[in-house]
Amino acid sequence: MSRSASSSKSFCSWEGEILVLNILGTPSAKKDAIGKPKGHQLKVSVTAAPVAGKATDHMVKFLAQEFGVTPKDIEVVFGRYNINKQLRITSPKHLPVVISKQLALQAADA
Repeated sequence: MSRSASSSKSFCSWEGEILVLNILGTPSAKKDAIGKPKGHQLKVSVTAAPVAGKATDHMVKFLAQEFGVTPKDIEVVFGRYNINKQLRITSPKHLPVVISKQLALQAADA
């Protein structure tokens, strides 16, 4: 049973060369990790404490390594001081498995 509405509510989508990610952040975690989707957000845990945006800065650096880009290629659209964030990643060179699977599902639904 295909639900095309679910793809528009996904945690990730393409806008040209830009990957848009909706994130549910977990600061002060035991390790930096990309987790599983939760609703239309992707769980991302970081070891940094949520002080003055430092957890978000740390998340951007961590995700830059995961996607094969520089931190400057990642824009925090909103949520710098909040667990709910949206990031825009310009021309990612690598896609973590959870994201490539979701994008393949969306392409199949389209």
